[in-house]
This record gives sequence, structure tokens and C-alpha cells, in this order.
Amino acid sequence: MIHIQKLSKKYKGTDKFSLKDFDLNVHENEIFGIIGPNGAGKTTLISILCALIEPTSGRFTINGLNYKNNKKQLKKMLGVVPQEYALYPSLTAFENLMYFGSMYGLKGAVLKSKITEIIKKLGLGQFSGKKIETFSGGMKRRINLIAGILHSPKVLFLDEPTVGVDVQSKNVIINYLQELNKNGTTIVYTSHHLNEAENFCTRVGIVDYGKIIAKGTPKELIDTYENAHNLEDVFITLTGKNLRDHA
Repeated sequence: MIHIQKLSKKYKGTDKFSLKDFDLNVHENEIFGIIGPNGAGKTTLISILCALIEPTSGRFTINGLNYKNNKKQLKKMLGVVPQEYALYPSLTAFENLMYFGSMYGLKGAVLKSKITEIIKKLGLGQFSGKKIETFSGGMKRRINLIAGILHSPKVLFLDEPTVGVDVQSKNVIINYLQELNKNGTTIVYTSHHLNEAENFCTRVGIVDYGKIIAKGTPKELIDTYENAHNLEDVFITLTGKNLRDHA
């Protein structure tokens, strides 16, 4: 589904590459987790794949299409759920979703029906007429997710989809994402919640200093490294214990 070849990115005014000769294949209908320390290149990679920034060199295709020749087609098949809330606080949940749905080309009764269906499924039906500014973090996170999947994307990019939410909201979000995946949506997921990634992802790629340093199913990775009992142990073994603060 996603084929990446020698993708590199060096930002203007910096000496180091954020991505360097990055190679990766993500298969159709996978839940692929991209994990790594702060500054490892995760956000840069996702931003390039979503056509928010251009790579310095290298190439990639999604579903056999590339951005140079098929930009409009690709954007229609992608969904993006950012870590920051991409919502208008003074509008209601329903108004927000009507707006974002219309941006995807949905309209009328079809859009209203889809919003009503998904908002109920995620436990927010009774709050659809309430303003986003009155919502808890978990409620905002669920509306943020709905805004990115109204158009039934073939590939969904998730950046920390459960950060800062209560256990109940997290379970609802993960269960719904698994349902989307079973219905044919390929998911690319980034998170610092390694226990969640271990249980949620079908495969994981560990990224450090702009490159993939290990990839496989969570079980394969855990079995590969001696004394590793979980994905966090593998992560620490490969990336070390030093802080990765940067500004």
C-alpha cells in the first residue's frame, strides 16, 4: 500500500537530516506502528506522506500513485488525525463535522447520516449539539478522529490518537479503529504508548536518527532481543536510556 524508497529530508538552515535514505513498505490492511524517540523523524515522515512538506530526495507511492502525478487522487484516499485538536471550539460537534465532511466533498443527507451514525457509535450522540469548548479531552479526541474518517479513507494516518484521554475513551477509540481496519482501512500509527502499540499494531517500525532500525510484528521484535519482555524493553535496548530533548 505504501512504498518508500531512500526518502530523505533536510530542513533549511540545519546541518542534520531528519530523514536519511528511509526505506519502508506498509502492506494493505495493516496497522503499522511507527515508534521512536523525540526527534527521530516520525513527524517529518508522516508530513511528507500526507503532502504537507516535500522530501529533499527519494520517492514514495501510496496505492501505486505518487504525488507528482496523482496528487488529487491521493489526497481523496487519505485520512489524517493529528495529535493537536483540529476543531473549532465555538462550533458544536455536529457543525464541526459538517464543515470537515464538506471539505471532503460530502454533503446533504448522506453527510448528516454518516455523522449521526459514527457519533453515536463513539458514544457522543447526546452531545452532538454541544460546543466543542465544553467537551472533555476524551470527547474532543473522539470528535477529532471522526473528522478524519468521514470520507472513508483507504489509508489513515494517526498521530497519538489516544494521548491524554481516560481509559474508557481510549478503549472506544481503539475498538473503533480496529473495526475500520477490519473493513479495509490501512492504518499508520505513531505513539509513545508502547504497551498500546504492542497490542494494537500488526507490525511496528522503530525509527531513530531518521532511519528504520528494526521492524516486524511486536512478537518478532520481543523474541529477537534477549531479556526483552515487551516492546518497551526492545525500544530501550535499541535507542538507549539517554534523554532526547531538543528544541
